[in-house]
Amino acid sequence: MSDAPGALNRRDVTRDIFSASIGSVACCYTGQPFDTVKVRMQTNPAAFPSVMFTSKTILSNEGISAFWKGAVPTAMGMVLENAMAFGVNEALKRTFPDDAKEDPTKRPDLLRPFMMGAITGCFSATVLLPSEVVKAKTQVVVGGNEASSTDVYRKMIRKQGVRSLFMGFDAQIMRDAPFYAFFFGTYELNCYLFRTYIPTMPEELNYFLSGGFAGMLGWTAAMPFDVPKTNVQASWNSRVVGSYFPELIRIAKERGPLALYTGLIPTVLRAFPANAALFLGVEMGKKVFDRFVWP
Repeated sequence: MSDAPGALNRRDVTRDIFSASIGSVACCYTGQPFDTVKVRMQTNPAAFPSVMFTSKTILSNEGISAFWKGAVPTAMGMVLENAMAFGVNEALKRTFPDDAKEDPTKRPDLLRPFMMGAITGCFSATVLLPSEVVKAKTQVVVGGNEASSTDVYRKMIRKQGVRSLFMGFDAQIMRDAPFYAFFFGTYELNCYLFRTYIPTMPEELNYFLSGGFAGMLGWTAAMPFDVPKTNVQASWNSRVVGSYFPELIRIAKERGPLALYTGLIPTVLRAFPANAALFLGVEMGKKVFDRFVWP
């Protein structure tokens, strides 16, 4: 890696990681309560049938801190995930630049970000998987017994070894590829639309709104793939590859196709503030980096 211009020059890669880390922490602690509610609803819909009931039950039985169960591995995972995701996505944009972006009179290629997003998802899934498995198993623990992510991690290693960290690899790919396609694709589309039709909008507000809507659309597209993924990774009997499609078929047969959208409401509610904070943090992180870290 060198400082010369290119997709992987040292300054640009450092900038990608720095800005993604800032955005990741903001995203994690903004969205974690919604994610905990979603996981409870997905893995035990009989006990947790609605957003309000689940939220009240968690608050009354386990306290407010329970909403942030698994936040530490999630934050660590998000830093790694987003460093990979934004890093790969930015590297792809530098490798295959859209010349129209340099000319305000031309409309940018709006399909390209969707394709690059799907490729990004395949890379980031590999990095995210271990923390997702630990988080899923931690969030479904009710009460205080073995509720910490450290205890869950130790139990996983003790029972199944290192391979336990990679359970549901196929499930992660199936969720992340469509998610990132819409995530990065609609973010670029939203930014373009806001700049075109509301040119007076401040850039910071553009980042915030575009990121929030991108998160909502990304999760809506990925939700049918997320429900079986969560069940596979929360289970202690899953395999590295091969458990995802049987679980997908089982849910559709037993509970109907709409069951694949279980937890959509808390997920979408979480998606806007969490991803608005993520993209705003990333874009502001770039400006801080350019001004103070590596001018």
